Amino acid sequence: MKKLIFILSIAFSSLAYGQQRQSRTFLFVPGAWDGGWDYAKVDSILTTKGDKVYRPTLTGLGERVHLSNPGINLTTYVNDILNLIRFENLHDVILVGHSYGGLVISGVAEQVPDRIKELVYLDAMVPNNGESAKDILGNLWGSMNKDSLFVFPLNAAEPVPPTDVPQPLNTFTERIKINNPLVKKIPTVFILMTKDGKSSPDLDKLGMLRAKARKWKVFTFEGGHYSMREQPENLVKKLEEVMQQ
Repeated sequence: MKKLIFILSIAFSSLAYGQQRQSRTFLFVPGAWDGGWDYAKVDSILTTKGDKVYRPTLTGLGERVHLSNPGINLTTYVNDILNLIRFENLHDVILVGHSYGGLVISGVAEQVPDRIKELVYLDAMVPNNGESAKDILGNLWGSMNKDSLFVFPLNAAEPVPPTDVPQPLNTFTERIKINNPLVKKIPTVFILMTKDGKSSPDLDKLGMLRAKARKWKVFTFEGGHYSMREQPENLVKKLEEVMQQ
């Protein structure tokens, strides 16, 4: 009898926890030169918590580098994510875009706002209608172009995979078209990476200041630009904090 009561108590506790903690659907869009491989640890942590995680790699990057060609542009990347959402029949998606990925999630939200539960700009670019990544970068735009590719500018990429790879130049120069009023109804937050509590004034112009102008909630997060790579556990904690607001 005691054994039966013990089993039933565990079952009811599990049921109660399941009712309190519903599974969420996260879709991570990597930044420039990056791939879904960079979110493997984040995926593992969230999946263990019972969430569903999608971490696609955009065409021509990561394990899809063999598909790289000069014709790939921002529209290609937006379609990569749109087709994943449609063919996996995803709804209530928490769409997270890192860095350059801010342009991609902006383009996706434009077309399927009804599928998105929340938008998270992770230290990301925030575009205005008619802008390209090159436009947003302004004076930060370099001359690191080679054979229709934009090479990784921050430091030397790792010599062997998994690693950052050159990205088709047209993904930086194609201008985005965003004017769907329904997008403004999607809860949207911005996560700003800081060092010693401070951010970069130049980089703030790419996203954070634009987020504040749109009256989005802005959260600070201490660490480098690649939080999914450098501190995946803390990134998950920060996402949990963001979801609770």
